[in-house]
Amino acid sequence: MGISDVIAGFIDEVLGDMGGTAELRRAELANRFNCVPSQINYVIATRFSPEHGYIVESRRGGGGFIRISRVAMEPRRLVMHTVNAIGDSVDIKTAAALIANLRQGGAIDGVEEKLILSAIGNRALQPARPEGRDAIRASILKQMIINKL
Repeated sequence: MGISDVIAGFIDEVLGDMGGTAELRRAELANRFNCVPSQINYVIATRFSPEHGYIVESRRGGGGFIRISRVAMEPRRLVMHTVNAIGDSVDIKTAAALIANLRQGGAIDGVEEKLILSAIGNRALQPARPEGRDAIRASILKQMIINKL
């Protein structure tokens, strides 16, 4: 397990203990995990983004903090939020994060998650030109989750 996984696990645990919202200090986390503050920034940007179901606020400076909040939405609202987040094009990594968020939020179950991932995966889209796959993926993903409603 890499340092990013350890940091993400710690932040996730703090969020659970604090009811879904936590204020953290970048420098304190960096000291705790013996890493540079940019490593903390990387973890937050890649693991705690809106696509993953989080809102991140940051204030820099001496009294600066990072406030991370887990967004809790009822499943129908989560689906509509996800459709709006997809846009005209979506890469597989972002799509997978959005789908995982839908599952975590109770909007889809494990079987549906696997079916959607199969339908929008690179293997399924292989006949399409590489430059058009992300647009096709977005269209398929939107239709699958909208029709889930």
